[in-house]
Amino acid sequence: MHYALDLRTFIYSHYFYTGLRIAVGVVGLTMLVLPYTDLTTAMTICIGALSTSFMDLPSPLRHKFNEMFASVLLCTIVTLIVSLCAPFHLLLSAVLVLVTFLACMMLVYGKKAMPLQFSALFAMVLSMENAVSVSQAFFHTGFFLVGGLVYLAYSMTVSWFLRHRVKQQILAEALFELARYIDIKADFYDIHVDLNSQFNRLVRQQIILAEKQQASRDLVLRDVQTEQDKILLQVHFVMFDLYEHILSTQTEYALLRHHFADADVLIYLRDLINKMAKDIETIAYAITRKRPAFTTISYKAELRSLEIEMQQLQQDGLAGKMADETLDIVRVAYSKVRDTLDIIDKLHLATQGVQSDMPKMLGADMTPFLTQQKYRLGVLIQNLRWESPVFRFALRAALAIMLGLLIADHLPYASHGYWVVLTIAIILKPSFSQTKQRRVDRLIGTLIGCVATALILQFVHEPIALLGLLFVATVAAPAFIYIKYRYTAIAASIQILLQINLVIPSSSAVIGERLLDTMIGAAIATACSFVLPSWEYRTLPQLIRRTLQSNQGFLKAGNAMLRGETPDDFIYRVNRKRFLDSIADLIGTLVRMLDEPVSKQRAVEELNQLIVQNYLVMAHMAGLRLLLRRYDLDVPQAVINAQIEQATSYVCASLKQAEHALMRKTASASTSTTPSTITPEPTNTMMNPATEECVAWSGWWPLQRRIAQLYLDADKIVVRSAEIGRILHTP
Repeated sequence: MHYALDLRTFIYSHYFYTGLRIAVGVVGLTMLVLPYTDLTTAMTICIGALSTSFMDLPSPLRHKFNEMFASVLLCTIVTLIVSLCAPFHLLLSAVLVLVTFLACMMLVYGKKAMPLQFSALFAMVLSMENAVSVSQAFFHTGFFLVGGLVYLAYSMTVSWFLRHRVKQQILAEALFELARYIDIKADFYDIHVDLNSQFNRLVRQQIILAEKQQASRDLVLRDVQTEQDKILLQVHFVMFDLYEHILSTQTEYALLRHHFADADVLIYLRDLINKMAKDIETIAYAITRKRPAFTTISYKAELRSLEIEMQQLQQDGLAGKMADETLDIVRVAYSKVRDTLDIIDKLHLATQGVQSDMPKMLGADMTPFLTQQKYRLGVLIQNLRWESPVFRFALRAALAIMLGLLIADHLPYASHGYWVVLTIAIILKPSFSQTKQRRVDRLIGTLIGCVATALILQFVHEPIALLGLLFVATVAAPAFIYIKYRYTAIAASIQILLQINLVIPSSSAVIGERLLDTMIGAAIATACSFVLPSWEYRTLPQLIRRTLQSNQGFLKAGNAMLRGETPDDFIYRVNRKRFLDSIADLIGTLVRMLDEPVSKQRAVEELNQLIVQNYLVMAHMAGLRLLLRRYDLDVPQAVINAQIEQATSYVCASLKQAEHALMRKTASASTSTTPSTITPEPTNTMMNPATEECVAWSGWWPLQRRIAQLYLDADKIVVRSAEIGRILHTP
């Protein structure tokens, strides 16, 4: 369950704060102007504020102002154009289709443009019923502009006062998702859980975690001025240290399960890691409440039990000839758990005040870690081509709006036909998967909202009580839009129906009309989702190549860092972020593809395995870093550097071969399992590395196991890429 769906954490989250801020701004502005003007003018100002509120998201203040101001200008222009064309039906229809197309083309600029696209469509739809004169159209647009600008000023003022609070909430959300990530890791020690499905869950959680960590970077790394900002920065860096440590704790779970299936050691490890997840949740909860976090969870019982169990296993192993190598894996897992607990202690400490040793990266240029949103006209023009998924979506949306207008004109009732068009704009999304999910949520949410409103109007008649419920619905609608859209649909339905009832008390039939309009709009959006579709499998080759290439970049950066060729881990972190971004895009495509028709799904199982293997390669590199930190005494540096260099060359060569295998139409697993044929020949040092000095080093055999796993997973990537290439090229 999403952490914000728990009432205990929801009221401290930025989702609730955003919903409350929007509700106070929109409703408050409307109530403020209503005594001094007529209802039509007040509602126009309200719509201007509401359109602007769609861009009222947690962002750095400068970005927030630019985004919201752009929304005000764009929506004002759309409102003016549509209002001027409203008296001319055919012209209005043509303009609505054109505006829809242009608004949807804005999605070439990525996720950040989605709220802006919808705000433009929202302003368009709510202006299409204004059949007014030219002068009235300008007055109407002027009031709309006033509403948008006043809300902009209000939101920026509130956001400035709450700028530190928002940083806390965003950072806490990243910690909550990290706790969820660790909780999934705990189940790897549960013999009743399937390893493959658990790996898939872990990698999918990686998407969510990466998104929240990026949001944390964008806020916490900027404008570090006060002591509170420095505390959050400390927590942010320790959180990433903890994340990388957890990433590096990847171990041989199958081997552990095989040898210790009947032993309690796996249960103790699982319970310890579950407790770690809960401990991190308490830290996140403390941050949302603006409090320092102190340790309240004890690990002593599990640690002591695990030590006793390992002693017993060692005695049993000697009697039963158990391999020391297998027991070493348990010891390493135990050591990693202890190291993780130390980092969690540092995380607690980081919340309690500014430490004397601030993060080393504080003075570095953080630009590579921050989201850089640029709106270039050339990007839009380049996508005005048939092959562009955004261009095809824009055509699809324009067609859907045209059909919606045509059907709305022939409905037996006339006052709310624009709901059909608004429903289409809400449901129809760039991908089939998003459209499918939004359609389900919209239909179910609208049905529940209509029934709930009917019950409210049946038993509640006091205007003050209805206004109170309206305010609650206005808070809930934006609060849940990025958590669970179904709740937003419920709240939005209650909100609009209560508004209409308060203005026109005898309008009980509008509830049925609202439901019927939603069903018609959903049907049109569903039908048009099959028009000029952009099926996800078509983007797989490009995304897989990007993942393989970014993995190579990460490996090379890790190699340079481990061999001491770079002064710090800055470049390593940048390349790790790039790889995680690329693999998150690939996972997102896979998840969306699973919602498409079965005939449009390609290489699902092979793609799952490829994602997991790439993830494991990254985990092995992080594991090598941790291993060299743990065994830092008497290191045979020259031999170790040679081994790391050889391993990096081998795996990078394997990933390059995987790229070729992916694009080869006749690729087969049998011809793609020999990446060593293009790997540089081992040096003389590597041919016989196990010198007496090497064997004496305590980290020698753990290093050999880790490198062997790295080779194995690299070979599997080649095989999986060949299989995917063959499937994708099969007609």
